[in-house]
Formats: sequence, C-alpha cells, structure tokens
Amino acid sequence: MAKATRAAFGETLVKLVEEGMDIMAVDADLCGSTTTAKLGAAYPDRLVDVGIAEQNMIGVAAGLSLTGRTVFTGSFSVFGTGRCWEQIRNTVCDSGLNVKICPTHSGITVGADGATHQMLEDIALMRVLPGMRVLVPADYASAAAAIRFAAKTPGPVYVRLGREPLPEVYDESFTCALPFAGVPREGTDISIMACGVEVAHALKAAELLAEEGISVEVVDVFSVKPLDEETIIASAAKTGRVLTVEEHSIYGGMGSAVAELLSEKHPVPVSRLGLSTFGQSGSAAELLAYYKLDAAGIVERAKELLGK
Repeated sequence: MAKATRAAFGETLVKLVEEGMDIMAVDADLCGSTTTAKLGAAYPDRLVDVGIAEQNMIGVAAGLSLTGRTVFTGSFSVFGTGRCWEQIRNTVCDSGLNVKICPTHSGITVGADGATHQMLEDIALMRVLPGMRVLVPADYASAAAAIRFAAKTPGPVYVRLGREPLPEVYDESFTCALPFAGVPREGTDISIMACGVEVAHALKAAELLAEEGISVEVVDVFSVKPLDEETIIASAAKTGRVLTVEEHSIYGGMGSAVAELLSEKHPVPVSRLGLSTFGQSGSAAELLAYYKLDAAGIVERAKELLGK
C-alpha cells in the first residue's frame, strides 16, 4: 500500500518512546501535517509547538538536547531548513548537538502549494554542513528506518520526508547503517541512481527499458552524505554510464555528490536529471511529468545517455 514518508515520522517517534528512548519533538505550528501530533497525542509532555518560528524551533531543540534528550524538529522543508539554516549551522552542527532535522513536504510533489512551498535546495543546504548526515528515504519502511537510525546515532542528522504517498520499495524489516545505497534492480547497460520519490519511478523506467532490450541497474542512494562509495563505484564500473535522478535541484544535490565522487575515483559519463528552476502549482503527477521526472522522462534521458 502506498504511504507517504512523512507518515513514518510521528508513528516511529511514538514507538521509540515506547521502547524506552528519551525522545522529544519540537514543531513550528505544523504538527498535523508533519505528523508529530501523533507523538503529542500519545505523550503530551514530549512535544513542544513553538508556533510559526522556525529559528526558535532550532534553538529550543538545541537546548533540550543539552539536557540529554534526543530531539527531532518538524515543519515544512522550505521553512525547516531554509528559514533556520543559520541556527542549524551555528547552534546544532558547530556544536555537534543531538538534534535531528526531519521536515516534511520536500520537492515538487508538495503539489498545488506551488514554488514557495516546493523545497528543491534542502539536500544542498544540509550536505554542505560539517557533521550533518543526509538521508533521503524512498518509501515508508525506509523512512521509519531512517528515523530510527537518526534517533540512535549521536549528532546531527537530516531526514528528507515528503507528502506524496509512495509505493513500497522495501518491506518493514528494512534497516540501515551508513553509508548505504541499495540496489533493488541489477543491470548491465546503464546505472540509474535515484533517491526518495524517484526510486520508484526509476524502477518503473527500468521495466520499460527492459522491454526494449536495455538492462538497467537501479541504485537507491539512500544516504547522500555519507555516500556509499563502494556500491556507487561498483555499479558505475559495471555499466559504464550513470544517470542520476532526484526531485531536487541538479545543483548541489544527490547528482552533484555522485558526479563529484565518480570524477575523482571512477570517471564515466554522468547525466543529472532534476530541476534547475523553481517549481509551480499542479498535482504531483502533473509536475513529475512536466519536469520529466516520471518514468517516461527517465526513459527519455536514459536513451539520450545511451545514444539511442
């Protein structure tokens, strides 16, 4: 059943508290949308809502972390990373505090809210920060695993969550240790390296290309920072061509991270599929098709890279 990655947030926090972890969440007037409200309903003393004040959200989270708690922050991605970037940099990362940045509603699949709410720069903003780990789960199960990993790993972690329901890529037994890149489909002609929303579309594109005799390896770049260098280089070496696909700007995101790695350690032709503009209003499906980030668009770019 398709479920949004944001749905894993509040549910997993409740489970972690039930398992004995000293978890708290701080949100900025979006508890229902981010699903931290589920933690507040089950354990009212473990959720702080600071109102529409994301900079204050980070400051409160930082203070709570200094009491020994593991603290998660919510909000929408455009506000939860953009509006309070300086506080994340100077208060959380510079001091290595145990604060987890987990906003929801990232990417163009936010839909009709339009460009102001479609955060396409968050991976770049977070991966540039020293000490920050960056996780982009592809479905509900991997989102729950990412939140668990963040809770049990000291220091700053960014988990990118979304609004759009996504098909299952992994089952509920999925666990992760960093660095991690999964290979849900093996192939020999081209590697499609995707993250988040785009993993399911890459798998669909691989099926369509297989009908034309093209063998696609799909790599889920779950941890954008640190990168699973071994898996990424091995796939690039096997296929000789890499297409990166992300619901994010092509500047500074997952594709940039992969291209940087391969340029230094195993150069192969790399094409980056993502956005170079702001988004616009529309349904998630309409926007993915418009920006050629659906399966059909991935097929088109893959064929270009293969010279077909």
